[in-house]
Amino acid sequence: MRWLFLLILSIASVTSRSIIPEIHSANAVSDRLIELVTQGSFRGVTYNRLAALADTIGPRLCGNESLTNAVNWVKDVMSSEGLDNVHVEEVRIPHWVRGEERALLLQPRKTKLSMLGLGNSVGTGPQGIRAPVLVVRSFDELNARCAEARNKIVVFNPQCDWKTKPIACYGSVVGYRVGGASSAAKCGAVASLSRSAASRSIDSPHTGVMAYDLSYPKIPAGSLSVEHADMLDRFQQRNQSIEILLYMEAQTLPDVVGYNLVAEVRGSSKPNETVLVSGHLDSWDVGQGAMDDGGGAMISWTVLSLLHSLNVRAKRTVRCVLWSCEEFGGVGADQYFNAHTNEIPTMSIVMESDLGVFHPQGLQFQGRPQAQQIIQTISNQLASINATQVVSGGGGEDISPWMQRGVPGASLLNDNWDYFAYHHSNGDTMNVLNSTDVDLAAAVWAVYAFSIADLDDLLPR
Repeated sequence: MRWLFLLILSIASVTSRSIIPEIHSANAVSDRLIELVTQGSFRGVTYNRLAALADTIGPRLCGNESLTNAVNWVKDVMSSEGLDNVHVEEVRIPHWVRGEERALLLQPRKTKLSMLGLGNSVGTGPQGIRAPVLVVRSFDELNARCAEARNKIVVFNPQCDWKTKPIACYGSVVGYRVGGASSAAKCGAVASLSRSAASRSIDSPHTGVMAYDLSYPKIPAGSLSVEHADMLDRFQQRNQSIEILLYMEAQTLPDVVGYNLVAEVRGSSKPNETVLVSGHLDSWDVGQGAMDDGGGAMISWTVLSLLHSLNVRAKRTVRCVLWSCEEFGGVGADQYFNAHTNEIPTMSIVMESDLGVFHPQGLQFQGRPQAQQIIQTISNQLASINATQVVSGGGGEDISPWMQRGVPGASLLNDNWDYFAYHHSNGDTMNVLNSTDVDLAAAVWAVYAFSIADLDDLLPR
């Protein structure tokens, strides 16, 4: 299977190089990038790469062998393509293990609850935790009812209008996922369960990372499906007694060695100046990690493949970094930044795709007005695929250290209104995406990366 994929990739690369004439202008390069990925030999390549990653290797939890397998697989194919400077950089990453887990509702009726443990959570011990339940909708309500939480399992069920403000709702609800356990422990609770940070659900829980305030005891933390969080809330509103048996084997093992994967297409005249495109290879241990963030990683890789296939080099180096351990707080990216701080003055832009690769609309950009005007001008090169929007914002966990030091940042603007329905859940599979949209996303990513890399000067900062 792997040899066949390598052969197909090799044929595509050789064929495209043999038929493409020398290219001079940035607009001409952009036109060929779009043509190659939407109609030419690279049509479907990005999607097929992603499918091979998602289907064959599957989910890639930080610290797990599957993440190392993914790094090695991509590295081997990058090297076979002939990309520049393909290498890995070691990082120390956490190793949290889920183990077996379950949540059983005992009162007012017996049924299995849809639950996923949260990353960094401790386990319950071999006997599990059997306790009554207190449902609250906010931290303020918990504080007001703090005495009632003692020796109970606290269930956080925050309400939000996901249809009209999904990003704001996600940020708000994630606050309970991250900090709920310590807030509950402060009141003497024995465990914490939070409503999934999901725009909609088919009884599917959504996991994610949590954190402990070491001022309070560490108690087990998990997420419930939207349906079951609401059901427990209704039980309480009817003054029905609620009791749950929670069992979790979660534990944190010693840190392990992980890898950021790096490859480049070196610049022709300013090789020491850089445009960085990126996505993270790690994922949660549910679903396939196709949307979050296999797609972002694959389109970033495709940027280099397209430029190499066209046998064209921008003035600056275009570098692809596939991050390790974003899901536990950008661990790999932070270590990469610390090792490369000398490149801050020569980094023109840092780009990260981590909000899906659905139908692209353009770019989210964060930088000075003068830089945004340049980005807006570049956007005209994407008129043929109707992806010319440039909106303020953008960024990502992995590129935030660079942006905090003044480097312009960008992320893919795409039609991802349903992103949080699948995010961090068993629903994050190849079925969420389609090949045409992935191709278009790769085209947008490549046009911006090349055009910025080929500017006479670095983007203003």
